[in-house]
Amino acid sequence: MNKAKAEDALEDPQTLEELEEEVVELDPELDLMDGSPAELDELRAERDELRDRFMRALADAENSRKRSERDRREAEQYGGSKLARDMLPVFDNLRRALDVAKEEKRAQDKALIEGVELTMRELVNVFKKHGIEPIEPEVGDTFDPQTHQAMFEAPVPGTKAGDIIQVMASGFMIHDRLLRPAQVGVSSTPKS
Repeated sequence: MNKAKAEDALEDPQTLEELEEEVVELDPELDLMDGSPAELDELRAERDELRDRFMRALADAENSRKRSERDRREAEQYGGSKLARDMLPVFDNLRRALDVAKEEKRAQDKALIEGVELTMRELVNVFKKHGIEPIEPEVGDTFDPQTHQAMFEAPVPGTKAGDIIQVMASGFMIHDRLLRPAQVGVSSTPKS
């Protein structure tokens, strides 16, 4: 069994099976009849130990392959998380700029407002292209600690405890991971 054949076995499952069969076969030129039963038992023990070590090495190689594949997939999906997190304040500032623009300002600075809207749309499209989706709760939704961050709590008549009473900032998910929770105000038990 040479090194090249062993390396090929790690890549090709069929070759791996052939290699396993080769390991368990006894060398036909070895005449075991000349040896004592103790020598035969010693050779069998050595064969079994080598077979065990070989199988463990194959299992380790397979585990390493799977681990590196998983790491590659995670790096592909979540590698841009730091950059995405750094871009979220840009999104927040563009949203604030649009929220502040009143109707008279919109008519007066139509081209400027349109430019900000186009920039915001392009940023959202880039986020979607990279698997980043906004979490946009509405006032009246129920607080979810998995995707929301309570910034304050206040008793508000006409609401139940745990209802969202204000949304300060959208949250974001990158694929199936939370990038940033949505920042919300939550109703506490209202006083009657």
